[in-house]
Amino acid sequence: MSISGSPTTAGAPSATPAPPRVPVVPGPRRAVRGPSALRKPGPGATFRTGRDAWLLAAALFLAYAVLSVSRHRRMETLSWDLGIFEQAVRAYAWLRPPVVDLKGPGALVLGDHFSPVIALIAPLYRAFPTPVTLLVVQAALFAVSAVPVTRAAARFLGPARGLALGAAYGLSWGIQRAVEFDFHEICFAVPLLAFALEALVARRWWAALGWGLPLLLVKEDLGVTLAALALVVAWRARRTDRRTDRRAARAAVAVAVLGAVAAVLVFTVVIPAFAADGYAYWDKLDGAGPGPLDGLGTKLSTLAWVLVPTTGLLALRSPLLLVAAPTLGWRFLSGDEHYWSTDWHYSAVLMPIAALALADALDASRRSPRPWLRAYSLQLPAALLAAGLALSATTLPLARLGEASTYERPARVGAVERLLARIPNGASVESDIAPITRLTSRCRVFWIGDTKGVLPDYVVYDNASGWAGEDPVGYARQLHPDARFTLVGTARGTVVLRRI
Repeated sequence: MSISGSPTTAGAPSATPAPPRVPVVPGPRRAVRGPSALRKPGPGATFRTGRDAWLLAAALFLAYAVLSVSRHRRMETLSWDLGIFEQAVRAYAWLRPPVVDLKGPGALVLGDHFSPVIALIAPLYRAFPTPVTLLVVQAALFAVSAVPVTRAAARFLGPARGLALGAAYGLSWGIQRAVEFDFHEICFAVPLLAFALEALVARRWWAALGWGLPLLLVKEDLGVTLAALALVVAWRARRTDRRTDRRAARAAVAVAVLGAVAAVLVFTVVIPAFAADGYAYWDKLDGAGPGPLDGLGTKLSTLAWVLVPTTGLLALRSPLLLVAAPTLGWRFLSGDEHYWSTDWHYSAVLMPIAALALADALDASRRSPRPWLRAYSLQLPAALLAAGLALSATTLPLARLGEASTYERPARVGAVERLLARIPNGASVESDIAPITRLTSRCRVFWIGDTKGVLPDYVVYDNASGWAGEDPVGYARQLHPDARFTLVGTARGTVVLRRI
């Protein structure tokens, strides 16, 4: 027998030794190609993503600003909230208490909504004292929020799909409706939430909390949203074994408590300290009017709009969507029908939450063992962009950019503005909704019928529908029986009277 145990021809041991065993060293594994194995972008792709994100933001800013400013130029804005915020910002700009006479003579804006963040607009407004300043700032803030959405999506899906998802977000109906609705303080909340959630999906816990904390200065209810954001940060951070992550999780729990406590204090202490009648919006939740089940079909339709055309329902796979729960909760519990629908500005804060929840869900879905889910996640960004473009070209406000009338200034506007120019700067004016924002930058403006004993120098209202009757002087006498007014003039239904 041979040493190896195999027989030889002569039956004698073999003189040839067995070859030595050579250890096998595994070579580098080849990258798996296919839809389930997308590689993270390298430095060149990262630069491209950042550049594309800011170019997208610039394009969105131009679209938002043109839409918003053209509506103001044509006197198509509702004017009410824009006038209120201009009065507040104007006061901040000249270092005065933020009085908004449109809410009642001497009323402080902090007794209506707790939004001290709008004071950041004051330096710019002092240089450009016009309501257009507020509209342009809002357009810029909404546009910038597309940057973190684009970057987060590109981090998981690559530059092209990231840009598609960022553009779909920029065209989302919630953002467009807010742009169409004059101005509102939530324009600050939208980019703060977008940057916070971008940091969260990138596991930058401290940055996520840092971006979220200023929400306390945007609006009173956003303290609860901050609490929800912080709890998601805590849950994500605790899933790792790193000591620094565990510290961040504990800090996030503390921030959640801070957000909830701050919201309670603002509702019950801070706002009532600035308003004699307390928080004015409790009656929208007290059950005295329509209940939570009223308008249920509209509410469910709004929820579908939040989830389907903006995320293709895939955002439901991400816990980040829980950050939207406080806003959806108070809206759907309210009996006020204005909170239910897809109109106005109320859904704008939901858009970055839905978009970043989708980006987070796409990261897991593209690595799913189910082929259909991998394929769906890869095709979804392009599908959402196509849906956004189709809606923007037909039913959403940006469709107005393709109409020639958007860029024309009606003759009626010029006639009304020439009439209003006869009111001197610094005068006190009692006005209805249409002329408000043509006056708030240079006059003290009250809401018509709500001067609470203050005698205005002028009364202005739009009587194109004939609602105030055919006797302007007689109508002014109804408002102020102890005062006498004379007619200054009329223009295309707008009436101006002066106290004598």
